[in-house]
Amino acid sequence: MQKIPSVDLRDFLSDDPVRKQKFVNEIGKAYSEIGFVALKGHFLDDKLVENLYAEVRNFFNLPLEVKSKYEIPGIGGQRGYVSFGKEHAKGRSAGDLKEFWHFGQYVSEGSKWAGEYPDNVEVKELPNFNSVGKEAYQMLEKTGVYVLRALALYIGLDEFYFDNFIKDGNSILRPIHYPPITDEPKDGAVRAAAHGDINLITLLMGAQGKGLQVQNHDGEWIDAMAEPDELMINVGDMLSRHTNNKLKSTIHQVVNPPRELWGTSRFSIPFFMHPVSDMSLNCLPECIDENNPKLYEDITAGEFLTERLIELGLIKK
Repeated sequence: MQKIPSVDLRDFLSDDPVRKQKFVNEIGKAYSEIGFVALKGHFLDDKLVENLYAEVRNFFNLPLEVKSKYEIPGIGGQRGYVSFGKEHAKGRSAGDLKEFWHFGQYVSEGSKWAGEYPDNVEVKELPNFNSVGKEAYQMLEKTGVYVLRALALYIGLDEFYFDNFIKDGNSILRPIHYPPITDEPKDGAVRAAAHGDINLITLLMGAQGKGLQVQNHDGEWIDAMAEPDELMINVGDMLSRHTNNKLKSTIHQVVNPPRELWGTSRFSIPFFMHPVSDMSLNCLPECIDENNPKLYEDITAGEFLTERLIELGLIKK
């Protein structure tokens, strides 16, 4: 496969069972073959996208001493600011050339998960930053609910199988700033080194320009570029593991731009959709047969997340 397939969520949301099944077939095939789709018809309107990017730029333009106030020790970077070069890909020591922010879950009242997550961090200098971030978080989460419903049908599960696992899940909205590159990067550092995502699915805003690359099954890197009205959505390792690799978590990276564009910033905003921590990621029986034996040991989402955050250098053993 040389191109990321494009699908339209409005097919799934329509009252036409033929259109709905068409979406299920298309997204299932794409995630079985390449692990990425470009999705139209999501719940983010143009105004919200415009407001979010404006607020994100405003934050990253703040002086470093102001941003650093919002880097909260002891929580593994789960909320607030994470400064430049702190995170690295699994198996690498060179820090990625990025800084980022984390918005986390807004748990429902009385939820048993209310005490498990760190509080979201309020940016005092920007009165609209947190409200715009919350709205974008909730619209991306809503989009993800329907994508997972389609995938449940594709796998042969009840359509609403994932709903209770993702309600109050440990999902993260991560606005990323890749600053201008001013010196030759050390140790082959790139904006985001080759990696697979940890979570169930990732919904990415900001893949409209070159930079994001996906590795196909022949080991070739292909450019993943969305149209202006599309989100790029990929399978994460949790979903790949749960489906016994029927749905593929694909290695991807964000490469440095050509030298003549080193002086430019890049912004991207992924939404990492996580389940609640006690969700079992054991391989589904529907995805195991004599031609596809069980590939993974039993584990919960919380245990898997902790393992991976240690590998990424965000929490210490």
